Amino acid sequence: MYNSNNQQFGQNTDSPEVFAAKLALFGTALATLGDAISTIAAGIALQELEKAKQDKANQQDSEDQRSEEMEKMQKQIDQLSKQIKKMEKNSK
Repeated sequence: MYNSNNQQFGQNTDSPEVFAAKLALFGTALATLGDAISTIAAGIALQELEKAKQDKANQQDSEDQRSEEMEKMQKQIDQLSKQIKKMEKNSK
């Protein structure tokens, strides 16, 4: 198709300098978009690392609590064992 100036449709009528400036602008816009995506990705990665660290700390707290409970239970078992031995000695 031809436009009103009898030039082919889509033909670049800009000077090479203008075309180069437009390309530079487009390239800069793409680079800026890429940088924005990289920044978002870094933020997400940081959040995941912080979450993993918190999860690990929570898990450690749970394990510590379980360990304390196990120690208490073992003490109770030891005390009961002593009482049973005492009762056995007294019944003989």
